Amino acid sequence: MWIGQEPEPISIHPTAIISPKAEFGQNVSIGAYTIIEDNVKIGDETKIGNHNTICNGTSIGSNCKIFHNTSIGEAPQDLKYDGEETLTFIGDNVKIRESVTINKGTNAFGKTIIGNNVLLMAYAHIGHDCIVGDNTIMANLCTLGGHVELGEWVNLGGGVMVHQFVKIGSQSLIGGGFRVVQDVPPFIISAGEPLRFSGINKIGLERRGFSKESRNLIKKAYRTYFMSKLNRGDAINKIKSELSKFEEIQKIITFIENSERGII
Repeated sequence: MWIGQEPEPISIHPTAIISPKAEFGQNVSIGAYTIIEDNVKIGDETKIGNHNTICNGTSIGSNCKIFHNTSIGEAPQDLKYDGEETLTFIGDNVKIRESVTINKGTNAFGKTIIGNNVLLMAYAHIGHDCIVGDNTIMANLCTLGGHVELGEWVNLGGGVMVHQFVKIGSQSLIGGGFRVVQDVPPFIISAGEPLRFSGINKIGLERRGFSKESRNLIKKAYRTYFMSKLNRGDAINKIKSELSKFEEIQKIITFIENSERGII
């Protein structure tokens, strides 16, 4: 079954097993011993390597590259999961390297979502009901527990382990090898055991067009929150009174005030 206009030839290795209920866009290729189950949708120009399993209810966008030995959309590692029909969504221009595992959702949220332009390096794991924002990079061996939310442009170093229900704000970077058990607000670098604020993500913000003025405002807000002698309640009130008219600061305040697990 085809999506849209008359497709270019699809390339399927003769050892691949493809459900007749799967849907393909144009110019898709599927490698040796790959299994595509029922109700899978694969967009134009997506290339899938060898020995992959794409499970029931998975949608993959256009121009994605999936390397080898991955498991995408498999049942959650959650004892409460009872076989309910849930989904996995993967955006456009996503690169998924070798042996990555992505679990679909549970009844709690119903789906796992990977945004556009995401890079998942080898052996990364994304648990059930996670949301991974656009342009995120997860380095080798990163692990997300269930219900984790990553904002846009998040960068996780190798081996980072993120506790279930944690939220990591946009434009933040986590140093390699550390545990994340509380929420990480936007625009910062964090490292250490326990994880702690290590400064703003200056290089990342520069690359993505944040002005020097914006960066200085962000730095001032976080120095007040993390490094002043004020308790955190008083610190956030001071930030509100002095800086809240700026868009970036509003994002920081909203993230902190909506945190359920507490801030690092």
